[in-house]
Amino acid sequence: MRSPWVAHGKPLTGGACRESVPVESKSLRMKISLDRSQPFWTHPSLASLQSGDPISYICSRASALALQAMESGWSGPPYDPVGLAKQIGIGVVPRHDVAEARAVPLHDGRLQIEYNPTKPHARVRFSIAHELAHALLPDCSETIRYRCSREAIRKDDWQLEMVCNVAAAEMLMPTGSFPELKTVDLTIDRVLELRKEFDVSVEAVLLRAVRLTSAPCGVFIASLKQLPSRQERYGLDYTVASRTWRSPLSTGQPLPRNSVATQCIAIGFTSKGDEVWLPSRERLHVECVGLPPFRGQTVPRLAGIVCPVRPGASKIPDIQMIVGNALEPRGTGRKIIAHVVNDKTPNWGAGFALAVRRKWPGVQDAFRSAVASDRALLTLGNVFHTEVQPDTTVLQMICQRGYGPSPTPRLKYSALKDCLEWLAAFATERKASIHMPRIGAGYGGGSWGLIKQLVDESLCAEGLSVTVYELPGDRPPEPKQIGLFDDRRRAG
Repeated sequence: MRSPWVAHGKPLTGGACRESVPVESKSLRMKISLDRSQPFWTHPSLASLQSGDPISYICSRASALALQAMESGWSGPPYDPVGLAKQIGIGVVPRHDVAEARAVPLHDGRLQIEYNPTKPHARVRFSIAHELAHALLPDCSETIRYRCSREAIRKDDWQLEMVCNVAAAEMLMPTGSFPELKTVDLTIDRVLELRKEFDVSVEAVLLRAVRLTSAPCGVFIASLKQLPSRQERYGLDYTVASRTWRSPLSTGQPLPRNSVATQCIAIGFTSKGDEVWLPSRERLHVECVGLPPFRGQTVPRLAGIVCPVRPGASKIPDIQMIVGNALEPRGTGRKIIAHVVNDKTPNWGAGFALAVRRKWPGVQDAFRSAVASDRALLTLGNVFHTEVQPDTTVLQMICQRGYGPSPTPRLKYSALKDCLEWLAAFATERKASIHMPRIGAGYGGGSWGLIKQLVDESLCAEGLSVTVYELPGDRPPEPKQIGLFDDRRRAG
């Protein structure tokens, strides 16, 4: 049996709480191809994480920080990493004697990010976000953390640097930034356009875009390396696969001598072509661009996209938008009806929650009774579920701050993300489909464009079936451009 109450993906203590599925058990939505001789994370800062999944851990924290900042008015593009640092009390100061950037523990227990202001603007922004990612790790105050140059990297430092790069991309291009990337082909030309729009590095765009796209592909960073024969050749620093591709590439793998990648002989030069990178002789389409070289080198580094020429694309679900009633979920098998409630009252008097109360009074009674026994349960990020039929569960997500008219959205995106991540694990365990109205976009006042992308990244990317219902005549027109707070229509 399972407790109906869950806080932030973990069971609450006390009462009748029983075992729940931790969000940390979910598989990565972004697959890192590591050296096959290194099957686990070995850097001390990463190996000590209880989740055992550094990418999932730091992306979740970076995304939550960005979403909380959005709720306070942080906006873009471009998104300011200095403003994001201020959200958690971290000062950012320029220092010309710093090679790139560093996170420095101060005597009063706070952290300070120091950066070199003479570097290119996009590089400075990415470096600050990279150091902010260091601050999201539990051991951040134990020593000064530097954004390492190649010659400074020792042993498994590359693991920590790569993880912080991924988190930096998450912060500079937060959820809701470019939802169109899920359905369009990822090209190096589009990457370069987004780099200018968001004022970030090519690497940042690639790392963020590969998490969003449903196309079978991977992105890579490569640099000139010395082979055992003492010859120099381009090799992969790391590669990251999309949700629909099992990458056959690995860290350290050398590129073919005549690869199109070697045609990027200057910063900003691009090249494209189909070629063979693997012993299997599988043909891959490659698009790449030259990046600034490591300090002390003259040969550009490379960043690019690789995908199978004849992709065997995995089938992944997308959000199905239909006209109908979410209280009458369609299909067979187990179903979960999910909706948003507020954190101030256990009594439902409006919107979809009121409709749930009228159809299944026992759901409202169970929710009210639980809150009466412990008011602390009514906290943002908690969820509560009740079985109404052998194959149907109704689940409340506490993601709305209060109720009634408000000049700013009452929906809290970070709390919604916590709830959706727990819902993903819960639905996967039960092998259930998920059904909902346009959650958070009605009385919560949230942007449906942003909410929809959160649902996609948290649920659909995990292979779950999600159906969103709109009553006849209630469907609002889709906005031409999806902003953070520009789509606050009453959607039930």
